[in-house]
Amino acid sequence: MSISEKMRLFAEKSSWIRKMFEEGAKMKAQYGAENVFDFSLGNPDAPPPDRYNMVIRELVQDESPGVHSYMPNGGYPWVREAIATRMSAEQKITVNQGDMLMTCGAAGGLNVVMKSLLDPGDEVLLLAPYFVEYNFYVDNHGGVSRIVATDSSFNLDLAAIEAAITEKTKAIIINSPNNPTGQIYSEDSLHALGELLEKAGSEHNSTIYMISDEPYRKIIFDDHTVPSIFRAYKNSIVVSSYSKDLSLPGERIGYLAVHPQIEDKANLVNALTLANRILGFVNAPALMQRVVAELQDVSVDNSIYAKRKKLFCAVLEDAGFTFTPPKGAFYIFPETPIADDVKFCALLQEENILAVPGTGFGSPGHIRLAFCVPDDVISRSAEGFKKVVNKAKYL
Repeated sequence: MSISEKMRLFAEKSSWIRKMFEEGAKMKAQYGAENVFDFSLGNPDAPPPDRYNMVIRELVQDESPGVHSYMPNGGYPWVREAIATRMSAEQKITVNQGDMLMTCGAAGGLNVVMKSLLDPGDEVLLLAPYFVEYNFYVDNHGGVSRIVATDSSFNLDLAAIEAAITEKTKAIIINSPNNPTGQIYSEDSLHALGELLEKAGSEHNSTIYMISDEPYRKIIFDDHTVPSIFRAYKNSIVVSSYSKDLSLPGERIGYLAVHPQIEDKANLVNALTLANRILGFVNAPALMQRVVAELQDVSVDNSIYAKRKKLFCAVLEDAGFTFTPPKGAFYIFPETPIADDVKFCALLQEENILAVPGTGFGSPGHIRLAFCVPDDVISRSAEGFKKVVNKAKYL
């Protein structure tokens, strides 16, 4: 066989999100795109802010010598300074440019962190439901994923987390606002988690890192707020990107920041910087670094997603689904009326509705629906959802 056995197995288990997206492409070709209700992919469709277009037009005309050259592997210092200033306000603690690196999206940032922290066999806790790629990122660097369930409303289950920690635990990844549930973890629960990690680290004579993946931080609804991770726990790292709040997923621009008082900071930052280089990223895209430095005080029009969330919740409620309304991001994660979520997704496909089974996120018995689609796609799907829920009653 030409490919590795590991990659063959990974391909078989690869993301349900992509599987459903690819299935959607086939269905659109067969039935016409207007007749397929595709809620499979979290591909933000709100337009970038107007200021983005102005800034990038100006910057692409810059013909200064070296404008497209290599820079420090961690990114332009002045770009990091601009982001650190904004992060200081968000995190309610002073962040400096030396605490930060620019990365190739949040995915690149998470891989940089895993490369820097993990020895073979180290364990990383993932909170189900979780973004499926986390498993691969941990494995990329010799780690082992340990799945821990959240509670029935997708909040932190501290008792379950405590029970999962061992002497091999190196980190926990949290994602708030969460993909796929839209849940935001409360400030009190994050502080309690920080205390738990501090206590467990002391007992095992180790450092357990809290890694917060925050690309949806600015996509929030109904006056909810996203608490500061840095205020909750010293040994924490924030990873984020501009894929969602500026609608730039294809540009692969993100960043990471370590807590200013994190243990052994100098060695950690050096390791992160080296990892950014030797993983093949070298540095984040130069043009996009310069662009986002000018956009720290803007984001997409969040009212677009807020309107769709309200519309979709009404559609699902009317169809008879049980779900926790999302506080942020652009997903809803309803329970399926039958236990087999994969089979339920197949039933939805009969009505040209594409959803992702919760099995793909470590939480069977649910489906993920992304509402980064036009309003009329949501509205016109209503009858199809009703039909499938009614059909499921007789299975």
